[in-house]
Parts: sequence; structure tokens; C-alpha cells
Amino acid sequence: MDLFNAVIQVLDSTIRLSVPLLLACLAGLYSERAGIFDIGLEGKMLVGAFAGAAAASVFHSAYLGLGMAILISVAFALIHGFASITHRGNQIVSGVAINFIAAGSTIMLGQAWFQQGGRTPALASDERFGAIIWPGADALRGVPILGPIYSELISGHSVLVYVAFLAVPFTWWVLFRTRFGLRMRAVGENPAAVDTAGISVAWLRYRALICTGVLTGIAGAYLSMVQNGGFVKDMTAGKGYIALAALIFAKWKPVNAMFACLLFGFLDALSIRLQGTPLPVIGKVPVQLMQALPYILTVILLAGFIGKAIPPRAGGVPYVKER
Repeated sequence: MDLFNAVIQVLDSTIRLSVPLLLACLAGLYSERAGIFDIGLEGKMLVGAFAGAAAASVFHSAYLGLGMAILISVAFALIHGFASITHRGNQIVSGVAINFIAAGSTIMLGQAWFQQGGRTPALASDERFGAIIWPGADALRGVPILGPIYSELISGHSVLVYVAFLAVPFTWWVLFRTRFGLRMRAVGENPAAVDTAGISVAWLRYRALICTGVLTGIAGAYLSMVQNGGFVKDMTAGKGYIALAALIFAKWKPVNAMFACLLFGFLDALSIRLQGTPLPVIGKVPVQLMQALPYILTVILLAGFIGKAIPPRAGGVPYVKER
């Protein structure tokens, strides 16, 4: 039974740790399906985390914090669009610039506004998103097998966790069952054909980036208002880059993206669980190696287990309308 409880705890951690990856991965899915490579997911998550925690601390409302996180992330997404769509700039350079701006501005503004070394004040319980306890979860907790699954894995998460996983079927429906999704996929493959049909390529790509901003804003708010009780310096810790790796691993498909993010979340949860634990034959593994394990395995998986991943054909190429 101890082994079963340990598995439940690891799986529970897997769900919690995979949420920001999943939201960022779906965010990148929208932009890259529309032909805009977005390496700035990390930066948009970071500004979302800062804006959400700062607004929640000032206005004492978790939902106002979430709204501000989404608003600021959408603003940064539109800046990326202005540079790479309107002015046809290099999309990679624009994304890297957003990451640098986010990393510097969050620390500078945090210090200027709160004088806590770039941090925001610790959030009170009404300034964060608390756990939602499903009906009967406490009563079923003692039931073998089904009880822990229902009370730990299904119940007891914040609303943003359920939003993240519901976003997977919603994204699939948008991409493959709506006119907007069809046009967005077309503009990522052959923007000239879309333009010939009288549809604005730029406006479609901007709308895709707005979707990206919304999802990265929610991901950032989750980091600062659910996982942590406030914002700390560089709290995204490379999650935007891992989300990009998961997107490639999933071959730009939403359901595959969910399983890829769960895999990376599981590796992260396992590394936390095994820190300081002696392993057979190997012995006690250094903490630093266990912390690096998710990133090492990310590189290994991308290098040898996904086969050939073909991105949208017009990805990264600014569209120039023919005269």
C-alpha cells in the first residue's frame, strides 16, 4: 500500500507540474500552426506570473490577478506580432528579445514597486486560487484504490488545472472543426492561397498570437498564484523552452501535446521524489543531477524518439503580399 500511495503522490505531482507546460505548449501550438515561431513563450509566461501576482497583491483578488496576467501576456504577444508580422522581422530574434525584456523588467518593476528584491509580497489565501474539493472526496478518501484516485488525482486541484486540461479538447475542436482553425492551419502552410481567397493573413496570425497570449497568461498566473504564493525572480525556470520541446515532440497536435507535457511533468516529479534517495547499485545520486534530469531526458527524447517532426511549411517566414 505504501508503494501505491507513493505512485499516487508522484502522479498528483505530475498533474500539477505539467499544467504550466501544457498551457504554454498549447499556446505555442496556436502561433506555430499559424506560421509564427514563438520562442518567447518563456517571457510571456514570466510577465504573466509577475502581473498576476502583483495585481492580486494590490487588489486582493485572484481573478483580477488572472485578468491582468492575461492582459499583459497578450500585450507582449502583440508586440511579437508587430515585430514579426507587421514589420516582417526575424521571429526568433523577436522572441529572444521578449524573453530578455521580461526577465529584466519583472525584477526591476518588482523592486521599484514592492522593495523586496524583485519579489512580490506573499499572497494571502483569497489572493490565490485554492483547491476545489469534489463532492464525496473526503468520504471516499479511505476507500482502497478508488478513494486516493478520486480524492487526490481528480479532486483537490485549482480551477486553472481543470482549465488547462479542458483546453486540450477545446483546442482540438478549434483547430479541426471550426472555420477559424481551418484558416489558421492553412495560413501556416500556404499563406498565399489564403490571401488569394480574400482572407487577411496578418489578421489571422494576430488572432493566433492573441490565443497564445491568453494561454501563456494563464500559465504564468498558475505559477505565481497556485504553485507559489507570489512571484520570484525567473520563476519560469525554462518551462517555456520545455513546452516548445514538448510541442515538437507532439508534432503540433493538441492531444499528443497533453501526453508529452504529462511525460515531462512526470520526469520533473520523479526527479523531485528521488532527490537524496539512495538507488540500487548507483547509491545516492547528487541533487544537482536529479534537478537536471528533466532537461537531460528532454534532449534525449527529442534526439532519438520522435522521428521526423515536420513543422508548418510557412513557419518562421514573413509573408509578403505579391503585387
